[in-house]
Amino acid sequence: MRPILEYGAACWGPYREGQVRALDRVQKRAAKFALNSSRPNWETLASRRKLSRICALYKAYSGERAWKTIGDRLQRPHYCSRVDHKRKIRTRGQRTDIGKYLFVNRTIQDWNQLPGAVFEQLPCKQMAFKKRARKEIFEYH
Repeated sequence: MRPILEYGAACWGPYREGQVRALDRVQKRAAKFALNSSRPNWETLASRRKLSRICALYKAYSGERAWKTIGDRLQRPHYCSRVDHKRKIRTRGQRTDIGKYLFVNRTIQDWNQLPGAVFEQLPCKQMAFKKRARKEIFEYH
């Protein structure tokens, strides 16, 4: 059940609370069934989707062939404060909720909120980046 729920989650993911809660309920039921436990210790689907989106943006940022069209459109920000990391990306202004909550726009916001320690050793292999990002995301939740 879990792979089915995560299929395509890097580019499609609900942003409304009701949709997120509905998917988490499905995972919770599946975890209870699979583990035969009332308190399963699985990561939430929302945090797993966030990690997969950030890893997909890393592929675009590093110029991976399949993600190159997105990567070519990423721009440096106009302003960086002292607490921002060097790999910050400019957010794209949108007028509608559809544009505001698209994959790239939501992921850029998550990317910019990651601490600089995640980006210290770039470029690196995707698995190394994913490991560092996972550590920061799941410590935060």
